[in-house]
Amino acid sequence: MRRYIVVILMIGVAFILQSTVFMAFAIAGISPNIMIILTSSFGFMRGRKEGMIIGFFCGLLADIFFGDIIGFYALIYMFLGYLNGLFKTIFYPEDIKLPIILISASEIVYCILCYVFLFMLRGRLHFGYYFLHVILPEIVYTIVATLVVYRGILFINEWLEMHEKRS
Repeated sequence: MRRYIVVILMIGVAFILQSTVFMAFAIAGISPNIMIILTSSFGFMRGRKEGMIIGFFCGLLADIFFGDIIGFYALIYMFLGYLNGLFKTIFYPEDIKLPIILISASEIVYCILCYVFLFMLRGRLHFGYYFLHVILPEIVYTIVATLVVYRGILFINEWLEMHEKRS
């Protein structure tokens, strides 16, 4: 029960941080995607199932508050949580390289899927411009945010696992 409450609080805090605090620090309208960091982190820390569940709720929040279609972002985040869950067997908490690589790859997949389904299908075919002015800065900004946020997520996950082993 403790894990569910903490995870719900983490999703809420990540959403609030992403939509308020990090929007205030946006550079050229680009802000880091904290929800991707959370979804990816729990995917490779806890596995495919938990990655999908957290991804669904992160995406559902994004759909409700920012999306035009309910379920679009939930599907993308669920997919990313599942893909990151495939790397649970090679995840080591003390190694920061794998999380940065996986979160960066998740951000690239997220941005490309958003481009394809939200822009390209509407006839906006300027991928080079979109890549240089949206995708690349968002990836860099998300990597910088990962260096700060990931340690907190890792600490909370280890704390939860320690309490689960005790009980």
